[in-house]
Amino acid sequence: MHEHNWLAISVAAVAAFLIGGLWYSPILFAKQWMVANLIHEDQVAAMKAAAPRAYGVSVVCFFVMAFVMEMFINHLGQTTLNGGVFVAFHCWLGFAATIGLTANMYSNKPIRAYFIDAGYQLVYMTAMGAILGAWR
Repeated sequence: MHEHNWLAISVAAVAAFLIGGLWYSPILFAKQWMVANLIHEDQVAAMKAAAPRAYGVSVVCFFVMAFVMEMFINHLGQTTLNGGVFVAFHCWLGFAATIGLTANMYSNKPIRAYFIDAGYQLVYMTAMGAILGAWR
């Protein structure tokens, strides 16, 4: 077993959260995401009211994900920036992309909802992998 780099894990988790803030902002995909998920303007106020809880859960989940990804990276000996990205990409491909696509097939949502979310997951997971792989 190795010691965990708690600072790198924390930075990777915060990075994923911040990337989400940008990804789902009006600058990038907010409008497309709302259309793809069949969300109407009158639902936005309720979503904003529930946001603090969602943000808190997200940060905890990102922290857990970064912790486990660090274990994978170290176990596989991929302790470089490229190695971390390699592991993260394969975690995304094998788990996030497939789980998300399966969920989309049963949700009755347009496939573009999947692509927006899967794109975000790919970006933040590879960022996490880069941070965790490079930070020694």
